[in-house]
Amino acid sequence: MLKLSVYDLLAQRVGRFFNKMAVFLMVKKETKERVFAENRKAFHEYFIDETYEAGIALKGTEVKSIRNGKANLRDSHAGIANGECILYNVHISPYDQGNQFNHDPRRERKLLMHKREISRLFGLVKQKGYTLVALRLYQKDGKIKVAIGVARGKKLHDKRDIAAEKESQRDIEQAFRLRQKGEV
Repeated sequence: MLKLSVYDLLAQRVGRFFNKMAVFLMVKKETKERVFAENRKAFHEYFIDETYEAGIALKGTEVKSIRNGKANLRDSHAGIANGECILYNVHISPYDQGNQFNHDPRRERKLLMHKREISRLFGLVKQKGYTLVALRLYQKDGKIKVAIGVARGKKLHDKRDIAAEKESQRDIEQAFRLRQKGEV
């Protein structure tokens, strides 16, 4: 029996004028994400209702520092000014091999988003009192992106309820494991 590759099958499907290379270009590659920094504290401090993906305008030394893992999202947030989304308080360490062209570690960075996304976020922030929080800094298809969360602040009792719920869930799982081992 003749065994055909995926590309051969696709070439037969799309017609005889397409060669294997054209079919290869049509097949979607898997995208690998590499996470450089996370803001774990944001999930503790806020309820995250929605997340958005945004590109970020960076300088060359900032890109190199981020790829070396020298970025920190703690206490970072986004805001909207003059119809643009801007990321505040992100610390990207200066690049070690950079010279006088090195960047300011805490400068404001422009986020690259569609206008309708920015206007939607503006409405949520102004009318409903939400906050825009940076959640993750990652690489996708060779470009550095930031995940922005539309967040509501948690009260102290909310944090206590969540901690108690996690503890009870942990106790249930531990009892279940012990029961499966036959120790109880």
